[in-house]
Amino acid sequence: MTPASRPYRGVFPVAPTIFHEDGTLDLDGQRRAIDFMIEAGSHGLCILANFSEQFVLTDAEREEVMTAVLEHVAGRVPVIVTTTHFATHICAERSRRAQDLGAAMVMIMPPYHGATIRVTEAGIERFFRQVSDAISIPIMIQDAPVSGTTLSAAFLARLAREVANVSYFKIETAQAAAKLRTLLELGGDAIEGPWDGEEAITLLADLDAGATGAMTGGGYPDGIRQIIDPYLAGRRDEAVTAYGRWLPLINYENRQTGLAAAKILMKEGGIIRSDAVRAPLELPHPATRAGLIEIARSLDAAVLRWGR
Repeated sequence: MTPASRPYRGVFPVAPTIFHEDGTLDLDGQRRAIDFMIEAGSHGLCILANFSEQFVLTDAEREEVMTAVLEHVAGRVPVIVTTTHFATHICAERSRRAQDLGAAMVMIMPPYHGATIRVTEAGIERFFRQVSDAISIPIMIQDAPVSGTTLSAAFLARLAREVANVSYFKIETAQAAAKLRTLLELGGDAIEGPWDGEEAITLLADLDAGATGAMTGGGYPDGIRQIIDPYLAGRRDEAVTAYGRWLPLINYENRQTGLAAAKILMKEGGIIRSDAVRAPLELPHPATRAGLIEIARSLDAAVLRWGR
């Protein structure tokens, strides 16, 4: 696949972090997962996101995964590296390191800690300005409920207009489509990338609102391509039909299996040896796992064939 140029559009799924059964990093399995995701049609990738279990990795392990993936991708597709951290200087350092290793973009959540420690709008603006000053690649702001931080469309649009590298936005809040519309109305050309997230559960509505990219789970980029490609080419009816076909699998991942979905499917398809998640996380019930695989098999998802 020819590397994409800006503005980045299309399907940029989150790569799971692959572990051995004993919980140690499986970098060979990681490379296999990356190869599958690229060959299954991903326009780009995101690593070290929440769906990558970034919160169970040491700093040294983050560095190992980032280095291994960026070296292995070797420019085949753009790679977004999640560099979220509460401390401004650490987030800036992580972002600069990602850029130095070849990341095309960094994805960052607003600073938050636990259930109660939050930062004011003025503090969030200073945070993103200082991170932006440290790099020259785009920043994607991840607007998701897990941060517990309300980011109004007006505030996000102002950041896009006034902070040099803030130009992409992954919107995962309730009524995401309405927020995307308002963001585009207020931000105009400063919004280089209005993106869908949350496993594509609201993808069709978000595309109708103006989304040009989708950051989904990593298990079936071939399926998401069947939706987003015709939509962006002006064939909405075809996209609607494809969305209806893949929605049961999207829903199952979003509501039943969560971040384990991609690894379950990749193991079933022989791409990786283990679908282990790190403690204290647990894999879904065997019946839930079987349900996910059944739906994926009915769709002839590439993940179940690629490694065989």
